[in-house]
Amino acid sequence: MKVFLALLLTLSVVGPVSAAQCGWPAWDSYRQVLVSPDGRVVDPSTEQRITTSEGQSYGLFFALVANDRASFDRLLRWTQDNLAGGDLSRRLPAWQWGRDREGRWQVLDANNASDADLWIAYSLLEAGRLWRQPGYEKLGLNILWLSAAQSVRKLPGLGLMLLPGGQGFESVDSWRLNPSYLPPQLLARFAQVAPVWSELADNSQRLLMEGSPLGLAPDWLLWRTGQGWAADSVTGSRGSYDAIRVYLWLGMLAEQAPGRRELLEHFQPMLALITRLGAVPEMLDTRTGADTGKGPVGFSAALLPLLANAPGGAEALAGQRERLRQEPPAPDAYYNRSLLLFGQGWDERKYRFDKNGRLLPNWAGACKK
Repeated sequence: MKVFLALLLTLSVVGPVSAAQCGWPAWDSYRQVLVSPDGRVVDPSTEQRITTSEGQSYGLFFALVANDRASFDRLLRWTQDNLAGGDLSRRLPAWQWGRDREGRWQVLDANNASDADLWIAYSLLEAGRLWRQPGYEKLGLNILWLSAAQSVRKLPGLGLMLLPGGQGFESVDSWRLNPSYLPPQLLARFAQVAPVWSELADNSQRLLMEGSPLGLAPDWLLWRTGQGWAADSVTGSRGSYDAIRVYLWLGMLAEQAPGRRELLEHFQPMLALITRLGAVPEMLDTRTGADTGKGPVGFSAALLPLLANAPGGAEALAGQRERLRQEPPAPDAYYNRSLLLFGQGWDERKYRFDKNGRLLPNWAGACKK
């Protein structure tokens, strides 16, 4: 499979015009500052200058949206060679790589991160479809089923659910879950592959609705046998840097996507809070509604799609757009810049998703002079 991927990457660099020619300045800047020449997304805020499978997965998605096949291939090759032991068709990527205490560059934690696994599988499936490269699709399917085998469990009273990773998130009678690890668009796309993903999508919607009783998403949740949802044993009922992505994914749902109307109505309290505060809060107690601090500018970017779809949200939307103009994230702020590319990229119509989760990139619009 490694030889096959090398051949695929060699052949695939010939094709449609690249992002540098078409133009997505935010991606160009992201790539120049945060992506190494060999395809590693670096988080400079950490002493170990780590790379995560999340960062690689986001980079792959952004490169696809930008129609930047050369960067896509470099990111994919680095991910396979350094996070998956040279073969992504047989091994899920390790979630963290960087410099250890002795100064060696290597995998720091071999556990997988299932959200990254899903984003990598999704980007490969859609790259295969959009760039007409069956090899990408085949690899994406392999990763998807590896993820299912390693991270999907049948929880009593709930059914199939995706754990955040293969190890460390389950005990005899409870399971830790992360709502932001389950983008509905991705699950809808995977449901076109096999019904098991449709069941997971239904259970994920239940998690989002029942696990956020005040319409405020938590970073983490517990599911307990015989009791149902409970506050996480580590983070409690906090909603912050993980949960901000829940609002981002929901805001980008296609108009006809299953469950969209119920989800947007359910999370209206977050929009009301932003309107009242004039800002996106950094920290929420999702059980009491108490807020603390003003979120970083990436939080404003993440809420653009949801505000754009909210009745009466025009003023709050304009306020968050203005904040992005006035306070752009630092060039090396990995997470804020990632949220910016997702949220502002959608707001600038660089891409959309259809009701079945397929990516609709605006390649033609991006290339207009």
